[in-house]
Amino acid sequence: MEFLRPGSWAEALAAKAAYPEAIPIAGGTDVMVELNFDLKRPDVLLDLTRIADLTEWAPAGSSLRIGAGVSYTRLITELGTRLPGLAMAARTVGSPQIRNRGTVGGNLGAASPAGDAHPPLLANDAVVEAHSVRGVRHIPITDFYVGVKRSALAADELIAAFWLRPAAGPQQFAKIGTRNAMVISVTAFALSLHPEQGAVGTGFGSAAPTPRRAGAAEQFLSDELTATGRWESRTELDPAVLTRFGELVAAAAAPIDDVRGTAEYRRHALAVLARRTLAWAWKDYAGERKAA
Repeated sequence: MEFLRPGSWAEALAAKAAYPEAIPIAGGTDVMVELNFDLKRPDVLLDLTRIADLTEWAPAGSSLRIGAGVSYTRLITELGTRLPGLAMAARTVGSPQIRNRGTVGGNLGAASPAGDAHPPLLANDAVVEAHSVRGVRHIPITDFYVGVKRSALAADELIAAFWLRPAAGPQQFAKIGTRNAMVISVTAFALSLHPEQGAVGTGFGSAAPTPRRAGAAEQFLSDELTATGRWESRTELDPAVLTRFGELVAAAAAPIDDVRGTAEYRRHALAVLARRTLAWAWKDYAGERKAA
């Protein structure tokens, strides 16, 4: 196995162009597990830990540009109030040691349907910034996942950063597993309310070949809140709305039976998570008016 350790981003892109089969490694929380269990034996590893630019984040217009090497711990401590949904998901990733090393960039690179960061990225219309020696691409998150552990990245591209807008409304995340953290989710769900746009964002994982949004559920809830004037009144939601929202989220899934859970259970769990997160998010939204 050849080990490449570039000292700059330009060197990293040149190495990836020369060795498109190279597997990038930063935190190593996914790659090293596969190596240790002999699930993957790449010919070339591309170590990105010396690339300081990947560990930086900054405002960029109306969004935040977050380097692919920013750890989960830093997302929680430095960006938790601006990106609460992603921070909630980050808190459920592994142990403190894993959160100190692991990154959203690594989650995106692995493109596992069970990755905890994917649902809030989907719910908040993230954009992935991919670089190569040929130039820069900005990939909408809904176009990024193309199959089981496969992304839209070209063979010579590396993830430099991802873009998210700071929360303009309540966000929630919940996952089901044998415990809250240090476990691969049976399923997970994220919800974001975007009052200024009159829109709803969703994302779920571990219930389809790729992370997905529940488009019909988003449209239903957005239409319901608009038609009843609840975006403005913030009055209590009809229980039937919560139920129907959960049903539509579950209908968007295409789960399988595996060692972590059955397809039937995953659909049921998604419906429950959708109802609960909507109830929590709406309680936060209603509470904002009372506080004001």
